[in-house]
Amino acid sequence: MKQGRVLALSLAAVALVAGLFAARLALRDEGTTAARQPSSIQRWGGPPTADPSVAIIGPPASRAGKDDGADEFLTQDLRWRMEDLLLEAGAADTPALLKQKLAPLVQRHFAPRDAVRALALLERYVDYRVALGAVKPPADAIDPRALRRALSERQHVRERFFATHEYRVLFGQDEELDRFTLARLEVERNTELTALQRAAALRDAERELSDSQRALRAEAVAHMGVAAQTAAFDVVGASEQERYAQRSARYGDAAALQLAQLDREERDWQSRLDAYAAGKAHNTGEDQLAALRQQLFTPQEQLRLEAALTLRQQAAPAPPRR
Repeated sequence: MKQGRVLALSLAAVALVAGLFAARLALRDEGTTAARQPSSIQRWGGPPTADPSVAIIGPPASRAGKDDGADEFLTQDLRWRMEDLLLEAGAADTPALLKQKLAPLVQRHFAPRDAVRALALLERYVDYRVALGAVKPPADAIDPRALRRALSERQHVRERFFATHEYRVLFGQDEELDRFTLARLEVERNTELTALQRAAALRDAERELSDSQRALRAEAVAHMGVAAQTAAFDVVGASEQERYAQRSARYGDAAALQLAQLDREERDWQSRLDAYAAGKAHNTGEDQLAALRQQLFTPQEQLRLEAALTLRQQAAPAPPRR
C-alpha cells in the first residue's frame, strides 16, 4: 500500500535518530505494529512493535518468495500472510472467537490442499501471539544483556508452538539479523575497545550474515536514508523543487520522481484521513461513516483505516503540560 509510506518511513527515521538501534530487538513480533495488530491481540497481551514502516508498506521484497526446501506450503512470506489474515479478521473477545473468524478467511486465501494445514498453523500462531504478551520487554532497550535475556525468552515461546522446520521458515531470517544487531550493539557499547578494534569487530559481525541478510540490511539502511531525508524535508517545509533537487543529486532522477509521486500520494492520503477523522469527531452516525468510508477509501484501504488513524494518533506530539 503506497499511501502513508512517507509518513511511516519518517517515523522510522525518528526512531533511528533517537538512538533506538536495538528497537527491532525489543521483543516486537517484527511483522506488525501496535496499530496493525487486531485490538483483540493487544487486549490479550500481544506486544506492540517498533517499526511503523512495516505496517504500511509490508515486508521488504527480499523477504518474500518460496523457501528453498521441498515444502511448498512453508514459504518465506507465510508469516506475513498470517499477519494479514489477523488484520482482516479484526477484533474478537477471545482467542477462540478469533480462530472462528479466521477459518473462512483461510478458505479464501489458501489453496484447498493447504487449507487444513494453514488453519492449524494459524491457530497455533494466535496462541503464540497471546503467549508472547507475557514476555516483558527489557527496561533498557539498548542494554545488550537485558536484550539477550529477552530474546532468549522469546525464542523459548516460539519453540513451544512451532516445530523446528516451521520455526526456521517463520523466524529464521529475522533471528539471524537479530543476532547481528545484538552483536553490533555489544561491540559499540564496549568501552574497552579502541576505535580500530571496534571497527574490526563490527566487520567480523557483519561477515557472519548470509548474503541474503546483508542484502536485507543494505535495503533497510537505504530505506532509513530516504526516511531521514524526508523527515528533514517535512521539518523545514521544503518545497517540491527543493526535494527533487536534493533527491536527484543523491539517488538519481528516476528515484526522485518516484519519491515525488509518493509525496503527492501521501498528501492525498492524509487529506482523506482528515476528512474521515473529522466525521468521527463530529459523532457522525455509523451509517454515515460507512458511506464516508466508501466515498473516500478503496476496500483495501478500509482494511487498514483504523490502523492508520491509530498510527497517526501515536505520531502526534503530546499536548504541553500545564
